[in-house]
Amino acid sequence: MANNRPLVQRVALVIQYQGTHFHGWQRQPNQRTVQEEIENTISSVINKPVTLHGAGRTDAGVHAAAQVAHFDVSGPIPAEKWATILNSRLNNDILIRGSARVESSWHSRFTAIWRRYRYTIYTDKRPNLFVMPFVWHYYQASLDPVLIQAALNPLIGRHHLAAFQRAGSSRPHSWVDVQDVNCQREGSFIHIEVQASGFLYGMMRLLVGLLIQVGQKERSLESFTDIWVNQRREFVKHSAPASGLCLLRVGYPEFPFPQEVWYDNMPKFLLY
Repeated sequence: MANNRPLVQRVALVIQYQGTHFHGWQRQPNQRTVQEEIENTISSVINKPVTLHGAGRTDAGVHAAAQVAHFDVSGPIPAEKWATILNSRLNNDILIRGSARVESSWHSRFTAIWRRYRYTIYTDKRPNLFVMPFVWHYYQASLDPVLIQAALNPLIGRHHLAAFQRAGSSRPHSWVDVQDVNCQREGSFIHIEVQASGFLYGMMRLLVGLLIQVGQKERSLESFTDIWVNQRREFVKHSAPASGLCLLRVGYPEFPFPQEVWYDNMPKFLLY
């Protein structure tokens, strides 16, 4: 007897979104989210519900230059065509950079071995309409990127980082493998990048909020390190604004996309 069941394929997507008008990645009741918007768009094509699995759950207002997600679908549409189909239907604050077929064992979240975030601080006293949606406009005190880099360096390795975890997380532990850290000033902008196996709920924004104190010489390097080593969450009181944070990219042992699709998609501002 012939097997007439339709062939199911797993499709991976590389996704960009401007997070300003989204209540985060994850579907939530009565809120506009990236996951729901893409799921609904896929469903409008195939006329059935679909679940989209993302590599990370960005918070409300956080951007993504190369979020990765996957969904399972049957039907005649080739995997590589989904990017064009979805872009023709999605709103202009979401864009699919690429789509490709992957093995059924491949998972956007669980196969990933690292995520990289960048936080951008704009330090000029004068606001700028064209950069404000993508930065934290912080000009109240001078910031020293050398000090910020020095504070970041001891984070490399496997550590308990409960001091940088917001309440409400469902994660069973606070272990994080930090693989790379970097802070650079470029003109009026300071870029802070962290690459890790995964990120705790609210981790990057809480981290930047405390790094600001180091950069303006309000907190010593020793005090900064003591706070996270001894999990003194009560001293981490400020979360940096969501607007400055971007999920840069996600790493996999094997990835079906060429580097130009996913690796370096978030431009840095250069003011003339």
